[in-house]
Amino acid sequence: QVQLVESGGGLVHTGGSLRLSCAASGHTFSDYAMGWFRQAPGKKHEFVVFISSSGVRTYYGDSAKGRFTISRDNAKNAVYLLMNSLKPEDTAVYYCAAMENDYSGSYYRIEEYDYWGQGTQVTVSS
Repeated sequence: QVQLVESGGGLVHTGGSLRLSCAASGHTFSDYAMGWFRQAPGKKHEFVVFISSSGVRTYYGDSAKGRFTISRDNAKNAVYLLMNSLKPEDTAVYYCAAMENDYSGSYYRIEEYDYWGQGTQVTVSS
């Protein structure tokens, strides 16, 4: 069992930056690949980014490429999402999730993830 807690969300103006954190507890964090997803009001969950258990492999969704950066610190049991050049369309609840299968080819699917945090709200004003 893994518990995940996101933090770092908030209100930011267009073009601003935020750094989200996801703190993990309950099991060996380095055993899990991690992902960030987001959900805007009235929309389905959208894949943002994936990072493998070692941090070597990362895959970004189209909306995140060139603006967002994922990283992890296995010694601190945490994963981070640095978001730059934020746009109003980035407004959503952001969730981190943990996956036991580090080599899943479907890292962009919510069904692949085993544990989820409660989410943190990001609001980008125009």
